[in-house]
Amino acid sequence: MRPAEYTPEEIVAAGESIQAAGRNVTGFALRQRVGGGNPSRLRQVWEEHLASKQVAQAEPVAELPVEVAETVAQVTRALTERIAALAVELNDKAVKAAERRVAEIVRAAGEQREQAERELADAAQTVDDLEDRLEASRAEREALQQRFDQVSAESQRHKVELAQLRERLTAAERAAQTEAEQHAEALKVAGAQLDEVRQELRQAVVAVEGLRAELVTVKATAEAAEKSHQEHRKDAAREAQRCADKVVAVEKARDEQAKVAVAAREHTARLAGQLEALQAQNAALLEAMGARGAGGA
Repeated sequence: MRPAEYTPEEIVAAGESIQAAGRNVTGFALRQRVGGGNPSRLRQVWEEHLASKQVAQAEPVAELPVEVAETVAQVTRALTERIAALAVELNDKAVKAAERRVAEIVRAAGEQREQAERELADAAQTVDDLEDRLEASRAEREALQQRFDQVSAESQRHKVELAQLRERLTAAERAAQTEAEQHAEALKVAGAQLDEVRQELRQAVVAVEGLRAELVTVKATAEAAEKSHQEHRKDAAREAQRCADKVVAVEKARDEQAKVAVAAREHTARLAGQLEALQAQNAALLEAMGARGAGGA
């Protein structure tokens, strides 16, 4: 059997404090005052306390013994009327005492009924309070469930976006790597071409110098043989013109090669700028992905 959680002294003290507050002492009121317990037991302890304070005054009804009546009848008939009057008086007192007892019982029953009604009202109020709390708990649980569903959906959406960002970042890194390799190869080819142009330019310079020396020799020979070899001078002039045209062609080729070298350097600079832009874009994507991951957590 489970032991009592609260002593009778605590229950009586709680009932007296409830009475001092001008409230009716009910089982639920006692339970709220002491902080727990069975309302029926609490009410029983309180009623036993009240009963111990009340002194029941029983009014015994004594019946007239037969022997006394016979003796009285034998003693004198004169006393019959007195005895009858005394009996009527005693009977009247007994009836009145019985009526008072019945009235007391009816009053006690009414008080018990009122007490039961008050306890029932307290119980109904407690049930209403519990139902209100239960309804509030249900509403709060539904709100929390909806919030949980929203957070779950948002988390799933963030996961999808993060996966997409990772795929885009991987594709961008691969494209950047491929383009960087292509650019490096192009730079390598441009460098080789530039070296070839430089080599050709050096060879062209040497050829031009040789042609100029040859032109000087030809001019000197032509001038020396101009009087006697007019036709040879014309041939020399044509040869000189040819050499000059060749020099012009070589210089033009040198200029074209120089333009190619400048274009290669500009293309290399553009490739370097594009590579820096791709690196900055990758850094921005990584930062955005980190920020989204921190926000989802």
